[in-house]
Amino acid sequence: AFSFKPHLASTFLDIADFLLVYIEEAHPSDGWASSDAAYDIPKHQCLQDRLRAARLLQEGAPGCLLAVDTMDNASSAAYGAYSERLYIIQEARVMYQGGRGPEGYKISELRHWLDQYKDRLQSPQASVVLPV
Repeated sequence: AFSFKPHLASTFLDIADFLLVYIEEAHPSDGWASSDAAYDIPKHQCLQDRLRAARLLQEGAPGCLLAVDTMDNASSAAYGAYSERLYIIQEARVMYQGGRGPEGYKISELRHWLDQYKDRLQSPQASVVLPV
């Protein structure tokens, strides 16, 4: 199930780039299916299956770049993403790592971090006093 809020990306487009990484389907229709799933997506048998499913996701998240994990789930393993996870990466450093989804997936925490960051960017710089 996809629960990222696309309007979040448009709200912070001026300070951040957003990337969704589509990983293994958590609730495939031919497996542990969710009764409230928005899409009927069977378990991915090949990369083409995963790409087709990712395109559905991209339609629901305009303005977000989309990447697709490999069939060996390298990105999911590297970021501990199963089944969903939020990160903020800045200058090759992890600045925010949300909890594992679905329980730890908290858009409100991400929004709070981005709000604070935006405030810091918009606040006037402290004036520098130079001796004369």
